[in-house]
Amino acid sequence: MTRNVGYLSGTDSATLSQLAASGVNTIPLSNGWDNHGRYIDSLTVSDNLGAIVGYFHKLVAPHEAQASPTSFLDSARIHKIPVIVVCPANVMARARELLGVSGKTLHWASPDQVHDKVMALVGPDS
Repeated sequence: MTRNVGYLSGTDSATLSQLAASGVNTIPLSNGWDNHGRYIDSLTVSDNLGAIVGYFHKLVAPHEAQASPTSFLDSARIHKIPVIVVCPANVMARARELLGVSGKTLHWASPDQVHDKVMALVGPDS
């Protein structure tokens, strides 16, 4: 089975290389204002994403967008795609407060935990 992981701009390239070497396809996604890849809120089941990875700052809409934090992750919630929020451990508690209870499936990881967290979600190589 093909394993796909969407990632937002700024995701560590070494982690993405580790994932690719583990047999995981990495697909660029856009948060809607950085034009990094496919717009994250237009995802469908056919995209076959096992997870989405993004740094905390990419998941918070800028004030100008007049959107709630992570509002563009509705398709992830609808399609039950887990979202890994990458954040340094020393600010993780504050970041969780800022995102609030969003109803999305959020998994938190410090930068050094991302590869293991993704592999736990998408499963071992088949």
